[in-house]
Amino acid sequence: MSEAPERLLLIVEDDEAFARTLKRSFERRGYRVLHAADAGQARTLLQAETPSHAVVDLKLGSESGLTVVQLLHQQQPEMMIVVLTGFASIATAVEAIKLGACNYLVKPSNTDDIEAAFSNEPAEPQLPATATRPTSIKTLEMERIHEVLAETGFNISETARRLGMHRRTLARKLAKRWVP
Repeated sequence: MSEAPERLLLIVEDDEAFARTLKRSFERRGYRVLHAADAGQARTLLQAETPSHAVVDLKLGSESGLTVVQLLHQQQPEMMIVVLTGFASIATAVEAIKLGACNYLVKPSNTDDIEAAFSNEPAEPQLPATATRPTSIKTLEMERIHEVLAETGFNISETARRLGMHRRTLARKLAKRWVP
């Protein structure tokens, strides 16, 4: 009787408490779990490990998690990648799927939601219905920023130029923690 292949999960999340909770929960389900707080740490881990699954936060401090999705997909095209976000947008959902994510979930998502997302075929991004609540100006602004970031290949200087703002202003906006 052959053993089941190891399920190695990489969590790329800058919120240490949330990452720790997810890690423990997935370990109880039989996954071996690695954690990276940013793209640099993820890149370092990928030099020694080849995860079969990944959970990537869309906003990693001042970085976009989409760069991590792209990196993971380039390294391991078969990897099941789920993107988590606290501020969903159609533009970032579509971009995440294009870059190699198999699913896109809105926080709060639990381990059951994420594991179900791993087993789904690539599908339409699962976004909440917005008919009951108008979109805030801040949410629209962040959607536009992430859309332009994706268009420029995540080049902060070029994104700032296209948006008509100073590069430091854009960096500050990306660094802010906010809830839509």
